[in-house]
Amino acid sequence: DVEFYAEDAGRAEPEYLARVVEAAIAAGATVVNIPDTTGYCLPGEYGAKIKYLVDNVPNIDRAIISTHCHNDLGMATANTLSAVLNGARQAEVTINGIGERAGNASLEELAMAIRTRADFYDAETGINTRQIYRSSKLLSNITGVPIPPSKAIVGANAFAHESGIHQHGVIANAQTYEIMKSTDVGIPQNTMVLGKHSGKHAFAARLKEIGCLLYPSDAA
Repeated sequence: DVEFYAEDAGRAEPEYLARVVEAAIAAGATVVNIPDTTGYCLPGEYGAKIKYLVDNVPNIDRAIISTHCHNDLGMATANTLSAVLNGARQAEVTINGIGERAGNASLEELAMAIRTRADFYDAETGINTRQIYRSSKLLSNITGVPIPPSKAIVGANAFAHESGIHQHGVIANAQTYEIMKSTDVGIPQNTMVLGKHSGKHAFAARLKEIGCLLYPSDAA
């Protein structure tokens, strides 16, 4: 494949971008990368650029539209998903969202968004999502950059529950507060955090887990 990379296409006018992409494909490019190098675009705006190319570049069927989004405004994954929704079929992403400045679109977020919302996105990644957590931890160990606890998908709190009402709901039916299974990303199980917000249901569940029975009937 011959890839054409339009540097900082996120701030280019769609009409100009379409002419450049058409010329690149005519010259032999089979992949055209439309990067938001500075993280300037908003999701609707970036998706509209991709759709404009799909609708207005006459030879676009001869190339794959690719994305490369930065996270300066916290929009990298959302922008990439918007592009996928509008016709992009290649996405440049990174594990844990690492990259220049605020980072790039996150592989784990993109993969699980497309998998979890398969009803919405007409796409699939082919990624073995059960290796996501392991890969994330490996990269963190190699780079020495810790994963923020609140990081989506792979953070320590992503499948942790402390609120009593949340814990009760998850114990009764995990889907009440979890839209993904922790095992789908390679995390063995969710976590019940016993803290000041916890309730009796999580406390009782934890005691039972370690073999301490509150009442004789619990043995059953």
